[in-house]
This record gives sequence, C-alpha cells and structure tokens, in this order.
Amino acid sequence: MNAPLFPLIVLFFAALTNLPLRGADLPKPNFIVILCDNIGNGDLGCLGSNLHRTPHLDRMAAEGMRLSSFYVTSGVCTPSRASLMTGCYPRRVNMHVDDRGGLVLRPVAAKGLNPQEETIAKVLKKAGYATACIGKWHLGDQSEFLPTRHGFDEYFGIPYSDDMTKDVSPATWPELPLMRNEKVIEAPVDRDYLTKRYTGEAIDFITRNKDQPFFIYLPQAMPGSTAHPFASPAFKGKSRNGGYGDSVEELDWSTGEILATLKKLGLDERTLVVFTSDNGAVKRNPPQGSNAPYKGWGYDISEGSMRMPCILRWPGHVPAGAVCDEICTTMDFLPVFATLASASLPSKPIDGHDAEALWTGCQEAHSAYDEAGFFYYFAEQLQAVRAGGWKLYLPLEKKIISGSRQTASARLELYDVRHDVGEEHEVAAEHADVVQRLMALADHVRAELGDRDRAGSGQRPAGRVEHPVPQVMTQAQ
Repeated sequence: MNAPLFPLIVLFFAALTNLPLRGADLPKPNFIVILCDNIGNGDLGCLGSNLHRTPHLDRMAAEGMRLSSFYVTSGVCTPSRASLMTGCYPRRVNMHVDDRGGLVLRPVAAKGLNPQEETIAKVLKKAGYATACIGKWHLGDQSEFLPTRHGFDEYFGIPYSDDMTKDVSPATWPELPLMRNEKVIEAPVDRDYLTKRYTGEAIDFITRNKDQPFFIYLPQAMPGSTAHPFASPAFKGKSRNGGYGDSVEELDWSTGEILATLKKLGLDERTLVVFTSDNGAVKRNPPQGSNAPYKGWGYDISEGSMRMPCILRWPGHVPAGAVCDEICTTMDFLPVFATLASASLPSKPIDGHDAEALWTGCQEAHSAYDEAGFFYYFAEQLQAVRAGGWKLYLPLEKKIISGSRQTASARLELYDVRHDVGEEHEVAAEHADVVQRLMALADHVRAELGDRDRAGSGQRPAGRVEHPVPQVMTQAQ
C-alpha cells in the first residue's frame, strides 16, 4: 500500500463508521478550552437569551454539540478551576478553600495548586503539545504556582479575579497586574481591554503553532465578579443588557475570531474547541445574568450555580446540532484530551471520566457518573449528590451557606433534575430506593474525599509558600 495514502484511508473508514480518530499515523488534535467567568446558562442566544446577541456561539452550537447536563465542581472560581486543570474534585487536591479558610484565593495567598499535580498542560506537553494559558489563572499568584510551573509554555493574563484591586480590596493588596510568563508587564491593567487582548494572544499562539499540536486554555476574565463588567469601546454601550450584556457580546465576538482563525489556517477539522463557564451568573440588584432554566445563582450548590452551558465543536468528529444530556464535567477534560492525544493519564488518582464516546455521539454510551455519582461540595462540606437524573440534597444539621461560615439546617430533598430542571417537585417520599442509593454514594465519597468533620483518605496537599509577596513589588517593570 502507498504509505502516504494510509492516513486518508483510515480517515475515510472512520467517517463511515463514526469511530474515534486515534493512532500514531493520524495528526494529534488541537484543544482550545474557553472558560468564561460567571456566565450563566441562559446568557446565550442558543440557550434562550433574548437579551444578548451571540451569533458566533449560536453557530458554534449548530455546528457542534451542546452538553445539557454539564457541571463544574464548585460554584466559586478557584476550586472550579482547580478541577478543570487536574481532573479532580477540589477536596482531593485541597483547593476547596483558601489559606485563610475563605472560598477563593486572594492576592498574595500562601496557598496554590501544588506543582506536583499533573495538570492537563503537563499531560499534553509530554505528548508533544505546545501549551498556553491566556487569561485569569486564580490558582495561586506566587511564582511557584503560576501556569508556567504547571506545564504551560506561555502565560499571558491576570493571576486572580479582576475585582481584587485596591478600590474594592484591603489597601495591602496590590493593584491588578497583567503578567507575561512570570513577569508583571502592567499594573494596574485596563480591564476594558482584557477580552480583546486575550483574543489577540490566542490568535497569535495558534498562528505560531499551526504546524504542531497545541493546547490553549483561555480563561476569560469576563463577565467577571464586578457589579459593572468591562468591555472594549467597540462593545461598550451596545447591548440591550448594560455592561453585562456588552461583556457577553464581546466574548461571543472573541470566540468567533478564534474559530475564524482555525478555518483560515486549515485547522478546523483538527481542533476541538470547548466553550463553558467556571460557575453560574451571580445575583445582583437587578440581576444581570441568567441561569435559566435552572434554579439558583452562582456561589452555592444549586443547578444555576454549577450546571453550566457547554458547547463542543470539532467538525467531522463531534456531530453537528447534537444535544447530549448525559452527565459530564470539567474533570472529564483531562481524560478525554489524554485519550485523543494518545497521552498517559496522571499516575495519581483522578475523578474525571473519559467521555469521548459521549462527545462523539455514540448512542450506546452512558455517563460514568450514573454509577459513580457526581458530588456537590460547598467549601469543605458535601451538600448534594447526583446520579442519573436524580439530585439529592443531603440532610444537614448545619449547612455552610457563605464564606463567613454562617450555617443553617437543611432537609433531605430529591428532585428529577433531568425532567424537572426547575426543581419544582420534591419526590423523596415516592423514591425511597433512590434516596438510599444516593446516600450510600455520599457515604463512599466522604470516606475518600472527606467532609466538614472529617478528612478523606484520598486527599492530597495543596502547594504552600512560607512568605508570599505581591507580584507587583517583586516583578514590576
């Protein structure tokens, strides 16, 4: 057989049989993960928004797949992002609380994601990938914890949330720095231009690495945690939903620019692009974002907080116009990417599952979480569990409800969140067998990952430094 024709023949038969594309004779796929900050399920046109114009994301959904039971592992950003990077629940890698017991890492924190953890970037880098993190990191602002210490060849972005600046934070905190690799290049950065600049950096990285496999992690800073989200002049004041809408529409533009670049460079069918969010829209007065049709807002364990919009696009591999309602999570990114890249999984246990069959449209595939369960932690406390269509809110004598550790009791409640997405009908009394099975799953994960009153046998330490210092003071140019 003529050797150059062999890959084409494999591609032909794979297309006919809908087989996943792997093997040393085929080019490794590129991966781009676009992670927004606090965008809600109902903020996109393709998911029902009549306030925001999102034509590029709507087209991405039409050309790809929507995951309608897709979850992050936390309703706040640091633990959520730790899970995406490691494929683990935040408690396993001890990133469920900050160094002071708060919900997210603050500037100059002594804690960060342990450099010994095997991140997506490390896994793919070993498989020959060029890697870049462009955007909001929020897994530790000390040099030991920056993206360049976690497998990324390049880093361009802010080390923590855009609202952690002197105007809203203690005076001892630094102004918001923009970093390239491990050096501060601006402080404070103009937040109006972050989305535009991140987009340009992503396009530049794609262009420079078009002839080799690459992974881009693009954690956008917007819409963000501020009461008045930011946008560049081209988008400011243009939406029907104030600053929040301006920010959402610029994120849509950004995604469109990246997809256009892939098409221009002939990388469309070689690149899996994922668009999602780190947690749901947060309630403001008046509310700016939407988590419809789910109940609740960001920063807790409600469906609105943790059940995210997720769009997958990979022409020729992910079926166009498809919707998958099987449970998937950000923890699955690492094992799926490793499978597609023919890379080795981390040597330490992870909690994510290989969802490639679900993503490529296999009708016989089912979520591994149906048996293993998906667990809703708030800080150190397990508060709910889902398996299949059932979500059980656990009975708690004292339930953590905020970062200040205020507590309240919680009663056992069961909902069919596959069909009753608004959680309007509590059905625990009618399904005692389901309650018993989900309670058993909760007991199992408590032993492995711990709970408020106990450590877990499978937990690993976070990274720590003795004397954290502001990046601005040590690195400012």
